[in-house]
Amino acid sequence: MTAQNSATLPNAIAVRGTAARRPRPALGGTTLAAAGVVTFSLTFPGTAWGLESFGPWSLFGLRCLLAGLTAGAFLLALRVPVPARAHWAGLAVVAGGVVVGFPLLTTLALQTSTTSHAAVVVGLLPLTTAVVSSLRTGARPSRRFWAAAVAGAVVVLGFTVAQSGGALSAGDAFLFAALLVCAAGYTEGGRLARLLPGWQVIAWALVLCLPIGVAGSALGLAYEPADPTGRGVAGLVWVAVGSSFLGLFVWYRGMAEIGAARASQLQLAQPLLTLLWSVLLLGERLSPAAPVAACAVLVCIAVTQRPDGPKRGRTT
Repeated sequence: MTAQNSATLPNAIAVRGTAARRPRPALGGTTLAAAGVVTFSLTFPGTAWGLESFGPWSLFGLRCLLAGLTAGAFLLALRVPVPARAHWAGLAVVAGGVVVGFPLLTTLALQTSTTSHAAVVVGLLPLTTAVVSSLRTGARPSRRFWAAAVAGAVVVLGFTVAQSGGALSAGDAFLFAALLVCAAGYTEGGRLARLLPGWQVIAWALVLCLPIGVAGSALGLAYEPADPTGRGVAGLVWVAVGSSFLGLFVWYRGMAEIGAARASQLQLAQPLLTLLWSVLLLGERLSPAAPVAACAVLVCIAVTQRPDGPKRGRTT
């Protein structure tokens, strides 16, 4: 891997400028972002499986380590040049929010929360991401977009309270903190994905966290008992390679094409997909309200995905 040659920057900027003027296929961007959502919907079940074999700190450390090694292998094999110095601050935000903050906080939350409960609380992530994206990039979604986004969030929050019997669980503090750091990471990653290929954004963020993965794995395994089983190892591999690398690869690519605010609203479907996986993979039971919530959320998604919904402002 070599640093970018400054002599090539004018040509690269010109090429990017030409590409930026071409109309982007919104359907393709929506498909990629939706594929990312499906991948993310399996993260909590994978984490629950991983916690059957590893402690929370061990699982977090091993997840960072395996994901970073996978990303580094791709970057080395393809001889990808090191990003320009100006991009590293943004990559650090992505790493802190998506690679470190969200996985660690949600893993700690799942010590006391069920997968289905955690999934629905994190259903507030689309609205959080839309707000952070608007503040960071200057994007100005339409009133209809905000109305649909807030309506979807209200449905998700109401479903959360109903699922938990009217009271929030002890792990909700971790989950709400996870919302904030993840929204910041998504927003910054979406911005960088307009300047770098989406998979390189997450790959470099994962490599940046390799030291944390090494230290976390060593300390976690030294102080937490580990009992590797087939399900536990499968859960670890999925959250490391599937959720942390492949899912974020297609997610950032799609977000670069359709915008962070619009892409984020596809995640309104993520809690409902996770609820389905929690039944099929973990044997959890759902309330009768799940189909009603699913239909309401899908209507909100359809409204936010209409082409004239979000109006983009500046992107820097």
